[in-house]
Amino acid sequence: MSPAPPPGRAVRLHGRRDVRLHAEPAPVPRDGEVVVRITAVGLCGSDLHWYDEGAIGETGLAAPLVLGHELAGVIEGGPRDGERVAIDPADPCGACEECRSGRGRLCARMRFAGLAPDDGGLRTRLAWPSDRCVALPVSVADEDAPLLEVLGIAIHALDLAGIRIDDASPPSALDRSESGLRAGVYGAGPIGLVLVRALRAAGVEQVVATDRLAHRVGAALASGATEALQVAGDGPDPAASIPVDVAFECAGTDDALDTAVRAVLPGGRVLLVGIPAGDRSTYPASAARRKEIALQLVRRMEAPDLGRAIALVTAGRVSLDGLVSHRFGLEDAPRAFEVLASRAGLKVVVQPGAGS
Repeated sequence: MSPAPPPGRAVRLHGRRDVRLHAEPAPVPRDGEVVVRITAVGLCGSDLHWYDEGAIGETGLAAPLVLGHELAGVIEGGPRDGERVAIDPADPCGACEECRSGRGRLCARMRFAGLAPDDGGLRTRLAWPSDRCVALPVSVADEDAPLLEVLGIAIHALDLAGIRIDDASPPSALDRSESGLRAGVYGAGPIGLVLVRALRAAGVEQVVATDRLAHRVGAALASGATEALQVAGDGPDPAASIPVDVAFECAGTDDALDTAVRAVLPGGRVLLVGIPAGDRSTYPASAARRKEIALQLVRRMEAPDLGRAIALVTAGRVSLDGLVSHRFGLEDAPRAFEVLASRAGLKVVVQPGAGS
């Protein structure tokens, strides 16, 4: 008889800014699932919405929830025992029209780690579908591995923008000048910084980035932005007068969306990557209508995008170096969320610990 799996610990959100460490029973895998010992969890903007608001969009908190969907770990037991993996947090149903058409990211019956009512990865162990656990090369450090999900979203955003990244060919579909495609990234948090790196890897020659925080502006330049500007909380954004062919709103704020709409050239596309506070976004309608721009929302990555992200990192085309600024153990998760809310650094990672 196999020994009983060890009990674990998990951090649960009980309400606004109320996270607590709990003893938890060992996870029981369903058919097709594996147990993963979690080694690293990245905290992101959606986790911050849960922490600050006790909700995200229309989804509220009905019971204490384990957050965390940027995940990496080591499989325990079975034929893949000991394998290091990055975890795709999305588990679509596979049977609905969206899933059958290859758009599982839009599945209405999806189970998503860390989105109520489904618990996420801020725990010592997680049971998750084996086919959603992608092998990690030794070249990717545990603490960097959660950023692969962020890169997967960036890849999906580039796909929606019509920008190729999987080959070495420079972008051409949206070129307007001899100097090549011009892109704007408005909001230089982790997703914005990864997008800057992905755009440069795709061959985009000019990338302008903005943020309200000086250290993130510096990080945008270090990530490959050809121009990076710090914007004030009030007054016009100087980046609005720098024309771009495609704009990525990554801050989740109306100010960033306003800049994106004003900066993008006529006939261009604005991609909304950030998640707004509350459930409303506004933009200057006259400017958008006059230029006949396209607004494209970005939800999640598609299933192949995690493997694409790993391939890009392994090939040295996109680096994840220098993005993790803070590391905490599971018992220090309340402090990790405080740092996340302060926006004092870049990526905050919680490491439940190899010995848990």
